[in-house]
Amino acid sequence: MKKFFVAVTMSLAAVAASAQVIEDFKPAVTNQQGKQYPMVNSQGVVRAQLLAPDAHSVKLDIGGVKYELTKDENGLWTGDSAPQDVGFHYYQLNVDGASVPDPGSLYYYGASRWGSGIDIPAPDQDFYTIKNVPQGKVSEVYYYSSVSGSMRHCYIYTPAEYDQNPKKKYPVLYLQHGMGENEHGWAEQGHTGIIMDNLIAEGKAVPFIICMDNGLDVYGPNNPRPAPQPRPQAGAAPQGQRPQGGQQARPQQGGPRLASAGAFEQILLKDIIPMVEKNYRVLADSKHRALAGLSMGGMQTRAITLANPTVFSWVGMFSGGAISKEDVAESKGFKENNKLVFISYGSRELENPRGTDPRVTTAELGQTGMNTAFYVSEGTAHEWQSWRRSLYQFAQKVFK
Repeated sequence: MKKFFVAVTMSLAAVAASAQVIEDFKPAVTNQQGKQYPMVNSQGVVRAQLLAPDAHSVKLDIGGVKYELTKDENGLWTGDSAPQDVGFHYYQLNVDGASVPDPGSLYYYGASRWGSGIDIPAPDQDFYTIKNVPQGKVSEVYYYSSVSGSMRHCYIYTPAEYDQNPKKKYPVLYLQHGMGENEHGWAEQGHTGIIMDNLIAEGKAVPFIICMDNGLDVYGPNNPRPAPQPRPQAGAAPQGQRPQGGQQARPQQGGPRLASAGAFEQILLKDIIPMVEKNYRVLADSKHRALAGLSMGGMQTRAITLANPTVFSWVGMFSGGAISKEDVAESKGFKENNKLVFISYGSRELENPRGTDPRVTTAELGQTGMNTAFYVSEGTAHEWQSWRRSLYQFAQKVFK
């Protein structure tokens, strides 16, 4: 997800002055094996450390806020952030003006780059914690796209029972990421496989397959990339885009009614769904097909399902707009075919909604007789904890 913000720099002294830091730091679960830093304490404060004797300045950058690190006599730089929201955040180190990954962190794709990520412990993290339950598989799959004229890559989750029941067929959820991310997002940052394994083991979700593809990598010989558009002015976000990684977002309807999702819509309909239905044991009808996504992926979900009302019966939009009764009225067959419209946001995203409040829009849609659900992730913004929780809730409702 692209971010538009004014960078802020905070010194260690300023952080310390704002809150007394508790010295109960532990290595982050997202660290490379054997690495002690970065660390996180019970307040959600991140402590970073970097050995850089020749550097003149080192900063920790989380969500566009930069925290100054201090250097000791051995050239070891150390510093703390302010308390962070629970869940996953992209971050980087800034060394003498150059932004670089932290050598202690595992690397994740987000903010349109491979870089560092850190998970802040959450009170409800049990639902995405690996447990001794039957384990499904998250497989890497390569396939040819007739639309782009190129090879593509996706992740596919199959439940633990898939290999033990060779005659059983399964529903499928097509699950999309946000702007600046790719197919790795739901498989890694989102913990999709872990969430599903735990839900299925607890009997809270029916077993189903999940396909996680790249909604941005849609160009190739058969589908040339369009000419670049003028860059927005500094500080201004293009219509429909929202910041990510802890940046507050204001929900809005977003996009013209029945707007096209572009080349990805064609790749989904002509390549991805046929590939899944050819190679996996699936129930190949709309009643057993769901489409969901976060942020940009939610906007794509809205556009695709309204434009193709008899292809999917289950719709999930996480921090990605809403579907109005007017939208449905213009999409012939949507109401009759749809079994659920699920909308979710982080509570902080709803503090200052832009335009019509999505809660109102969803309630009005429900009053027309459609099955709707609105979920609010308490205490989170436009970030992965909101979307992990959203998938957890959505997965318990689909295909039932």
